[in-house]
Amino acid sequence: MAKLKNLAYVIRSKNAGPFEVTLDILFENETIYRRVRDTGAIDAKLFARLYDVPESQCNFIAFDKGWSFKCTLVRPIAAGEFEDMDVYGCQQYAGLLEVEVPLEE
Repeated sequence: MAKLKNLAYVIRSKNAGPFEVTLDILFENETIYRRVRDTGAIDAKLFARLYDVPESQCNFIAFDKGWSFKCTLVRPIAAGEFEDMDVYGCQQYAGLLEVEVPLEE
């Protein structure tokens, strides 16, 4: 098993407005991207589980031309609201780092 942080070139998150956050996983080349994509390990179910939201609130896409995955989620607390601990959404990617993909590194 390989950790996603060792396979991806960039893993990041950011606000997509005050009520949503977008997570991106980008790969350095098409070969690595396709190998990861073909395992099926990265999908809407993964994001729903990691971020504790219904799968119906995960707008997930595998973007073949960009060698990337993107998922936009509904934020449980709006950006800047009381108890929001990441107003810019820039720390939300951390949960993806340790995801295991059934590939050799």
